[in-house]
Amino acid sequence: MGATQIHVQRLVGTMVDTRTDDTRTGDLKTDGRPSVARERFLGAMGRVFSSVSIVTTDGPAGRFAITVSSAGSASADPPLVLACIQRRSPVNAAIAANGVFSVNVLAVGHEHLSDNFAGRPRQGAPFDFEAAEWAVSKTGAPLLKGAVAAFDCVVHSTHEAGSHTVFFGRVLDIVEAEDSTLIYGQRSYTQPLTTKS
Repeated sequence: MGATQIHVQRLVGTMVDTRTDDTRTGDLKTDGRPSVARERFLGAMGRVFSSVSIVTTDGPAGRFAITVSSAGSASADPPLVLACIQRRSPVNAAIAANGVFSVNVLAVGHEHLSDNFAGRPRQGAPFDFEAAEWAVSKTGAPLLKGAVAAFDCVVHSTHEAGSHTVFFGRVLDIVEAEDSTLIYGQRSYTQPLTTKS
């Protein structure tokens, strides 16, 4: 019960992965050995510091955004970034339908935007685009003004991985700023320590 087949769509053809995935426990078994307990995994990952990004999309399926800490570089040739989006999130279906997204890496001072697009606004409505200033990108995906870096992408490929979809985006444009990157870890925001040599 709970076993599914995972289908991964590629640019050319379809690959079928027949791993057993117990969606109730998140236990993915490829060789008969059980995964580590979810609580232990989340506790350990909570100790890992990472940058914070807002992933946006716009198009026929609508305008959406969500805060993620799982976004980054995937390839330089061609230039690809990746963003991991919870499958139950409406942003997931919107990116798939719109075929475009942007990864907006937040700067120190954007903590309130991170909270807003994580669904926990300090004031006002969650996921409210009026909380920030946006520019329209080449693809139509909103770009956050003042982001440390904003990557405007078309969907290159996707991969289903446990509870998330990994979207790989081919980068069409980049906007950069000189601010410090917002970092999140151990349930708090911080910034990188820099030293001058």
